[in-house]
This record gives sequence, structure tokens and C-alpha cells, in this order.
Amino acid sequence: MPRLPDRPGELTADLLGAVMGPHLDGAIIAEVRVIEAAEGTNRRARVQLSYARGTGPERVFVKWHGPLLNRLALLALRAHDAEARLVASDIALPVASPRFYGATRAPARLGSIVVMEDITAAGGRPNDARRALPLDEVASGLGGLAALHAEWWDRPLPAALDFCRPWHLGRAYAPISAVSLARGLAKARRGGLELASQASARRLERQFRAHALWAARGPQCLLHGDPHPGNTYRTAQGATGFYDWQLVRRGNAAHDVSYFMISSLAPADRRQDERALLNHYRRALIEAGVSAPSEAALWRCHVAAPAFGLSTWLHTLAFGRFQDDEVSYATISRFAAAYRDLESWRDPA
Repeated sequence: MPRLPDRPGELTADLLGAVMGPHLDGAIIAEVRVIEAAEGTNRRARVQLSYARGTGPERVFVKWHGPLLNRLALLALRAHDAEARLVASDIALPVASPRFYGATRAPARLGSIVVMEDITAAGGRPNDARRALPLDEVASGLGGLAALHAEWWDRPLPAALDFCRPWHLGRAYAPISAVSLARGLAKARRGGLELASQASARRLERQFRAHALWAARGPQCLLHGDPHPGNTYRTAQGATGFYDWQLVRRGNAAHDVSYFMISSLAPADRRQDERALLNHYRRALIEAGVSAPSEAALWRCHVAAPAFGLSTWLHTLAFGRFQDDEVSYATISRFAAAYRDLESWRDPA
């Protein structure tokens, strides 16, 4: 296996041929041309391929590890190679998502590379996290999440997914977390965001860790883990698909549901339709044969959920390397509105 890249220019025919080998059916890549590249939590590039022999996908999306500091932060979340391990599991995901063409890990470097379908080549449209999603796309996404959750609802995951563990945020990280939240809150307020006066670093830090403990209880299933709108796309058929499975987890389904709804909906749409959307998700679970939580239980989880999302994105804003500030501000504003509207600060965590 050739050395994993650090820069887009190191995406060679030999490297991608080695990563994609089992999916190429004997085809040999002759040339790799980077169409566009970007850097965030990880490095990523859209790539054009030509073949010396046989045929394969003409365009692929390649995602690989970012700078060392980013990798260390992901290591703390046990997320530095989760997506690559998901690809290696060869498990078919029962939700609209890009086709995977291969992945490789480099544990000594905390590195990995994933090659997947370029959804734009298939007529898909990536969503922009700075903009809220329309109600129909959120409803479609909730239907997809219901299918994902129902597949392994309250039963063991396949052995190949043993690496998917519940969230774990131990008390040892509490002082670091509190400092980060204080920085994020100060930066958000300087940026003009309206935050509830009760959203203090101490309270949010307690709620942040309490949510992780809660998500490890109750019926467990496979979670996307980070289904904000920037990790979604609209398929050519009009469905909402999910990519970026870096935070794939096992846990309580309500984590995905409320995190997706709150981060994706404009506050006015959420206020008007959040109960109806929760019931839409619940009906989809029932139709899939799951003994779904009651409406009241889902609502209780939903009321508590904004604290985790708000804390997550304040950490992201404070760290300043995973997302553009504009994306963080937009997402924080939606979680902050829900934190106020639902009076999530009353949660006794």
C-alpha cells in the first residue's frame, strides 16, 4: 500500500488503485486529476479518474486525515478512523448514502483514507449548513434515520460494527470542556448571536456530559452521530441522504432525531412542526416493525437535546479548525433558539 497522502497532489493512481482495488474488478487507474479540494476536520477532494484498462467510476470523492491537531481531537472522540472502519465492515446502510469504493487506515499515524461516490456525478446536491433545510427534506431525512435505527433496534450490532460504541465523555475532560465552552460562548456573543442568559459554561458542560450518559441508555441502535445539514444531501430522486459517517455510534435513536431536526430547521419551522415531525419519525419506526417510544417519551428527549447540540457547536467554534465560523454561527443560532424555546436549561443534568 502506498503511503497515505498529506496533500491533494499526493492522490496518485497507485494509491487510489490500491484503496479501491476490490471494487475495480481488475480495472487499472491510469490518471488522477483533482477537480477541487478543501480542508476542514479532514482533507477532501473531488477527483476525476481515467483508466489504462477496464472501467470504473469516472469521478470519486476522497476524504483523508487532516493535520495532527485535528487527528488528536478526533482521537479523543474515538472518531479518527471510524468511517474507514465502517467502510471496511462492508455493511449495507439502509439509508440513502454515497456508495463506498474502499478505505485504508494507518493506525501509527492516526490516519485513514476513504474513497466514495461523488454524489454530484449522480445528480445529487450537497446541502449547505449555513442554510436551513425545507420541511420536506427534513421529513425525508427522518424517514431515512428511522430505517437506519430500525435495522438494529435494541439488538446487538454485527461483529464488524463492534467498534461503534456509545458516546463517552468522562469527568476528566470536564475542566478542558468548560474552558472551551466559555471561549465558544464569548466568541458567539461577540459575533452577535442571541443566547439564553442561562447558557453558562458550567451548566452546558454538565448537560453535555449528561447527554452522553443518557444516549448510552434505553434501546440502542446504529446512529449516524452527526446528522447536521452539512452532512446531508438531496438525491436525484428527491430523498435526503447522509454522508460523513465519522461519528458513527451506537446509542439512543433520539440523539440523531433531535440533533438532525434542530440543526436543520429554521426556528420558525421547528416551532410549528417539530411535534408533527417527531410523530412522522415514530410512525416510520412502527411501520418498520419497531416497538417505538411513546410520543411523550420522544418529546422529553427532544426537550433535553438542544444542550448537547449547542455545546458541540460551541466547542467547534472555540476550536476554530473543524468548520468555518459562518457555519458554526448558523448552526449555533438554531440550537440556541431551541435551547430558549424549549427551556432546555431547566433540564436538571
